[in-house]
Amino acid sequence: MRYPKQKIPVGVLGATGAVGQRLAQLLANHPWFELARPMASESSRSKTYGSATDWAQGAPPDERTAQLRVEACKPSPGIELVFSALDPSVAGPIETEFAAAGGLVISNARNHRMDPNVPLIVPEVNPDHLALAAGQEFETGRILTNPNCSSIGLVLALAPLLPLGIRRVAVVSMQALSGAGRLAFREDELSDNLIPHIGGEEEKLEREPLKIFGTCTQRGIASARFAISAQCNRVAVTDGHTLCVSIDFEGEVQTQDLISHWSRFKAPDFVRHLPSAPDPPIHVLDDVDGPQPKHHRDLGRGMAIAIGRPRPCNVLAHKFVTLSHNTIRGAAGGSILLAELALARGLHPHLSVPQ
Repeated sequence: MRYPKQKIPVGVLGATGAVGQRLAQLLANHPWFELARPMASESSRSKTYGSATDWAQGAPPDERTAQLRVEACKPSPGIELVFSALDPSVAGPIETEFAAAGGLVISNARNHRMDPNVPLIVPEVNPDHLALAAGQEFETGRILTNPNCSSIGLVLALAPLLPLGIRRVAVVSMQALSGAGRLAFREDELSDNLIPHIGGEEEKLEREPLKIFGTCTQRGIASARFAISAQCNRVAVTDGHTLCVSIDFEGEVQTQDLISHWSRFKAPDFVRHLPSAPDPPIHVLDDVDGPQPKHHRDLGRGMAIAIGRPRPCNVLAHKFVTLSHNTIRGAAGGSILLAELALARGLHPHLSVPQ
């Protein structure tokens, strides 16, 4: 694939937060996009991005990015693609305002995910759902959504198994601290502890995959019909969401069938060749004690998932463990891949890339 000679200027809403920082980090060396407008709350407005941001992503931002001025979350000429890392308490109307002004909005917030005409997309799994966006009320603007950070890991693990006839799924998550933001917990809450509740997370993990696996109809998405039961826990891991999954099928399935389907899974060619797409998207591990966040979250530059310990289950048919990087694959990197897909498929009339 040829890359454009001049990069597309983009904005990031909520640029000073954990996901916004990860977006800035990944955009710094992106072949198609260049961060031009970091946007955040009034308290950060007019400051340089470097001084306004309590950096939490290892190395600080590059000099060009650090010197950008933080602006208000308002549409402006010249920026027709924005990534939203806004808190759900404010994201909905701001994202709508940008789309109404003609912008393509790629959102990590939950606000619009389940709207009938808003695609909820994992590019390797349901790129055809982009067609939903044509039904949005905006003239040229569009809102596309990235799933919840734990949903993405589950969806990529289940997608290759759909031909086997999934009947029901039980999943227990062990979710990293970065998924809650840096200041979500006091230090004493994190030591020698886990928290067996994440507000709204279980509902998202039970609902979102069914929309992603659903079928496009004239009335929107007809959701997949199998059942998902989720229990979500916050654990003292910096990055990487681990899911323990039990699964049952309509017919008899052997453990080797799961391994074979995971190993053969590939994204469509037009997705696999996008700059941020991992190839392969799934790594099946032989380790008896894997996957582990410390060792496997960065597979495929943080964009692939790792699956390990597939084995029979005494309650459902089979069980396994899957791991994904929550702030890369589950948030910033997944959003950038979705933007690449949207541009490559010609979703926005004013944004395109050479093929």
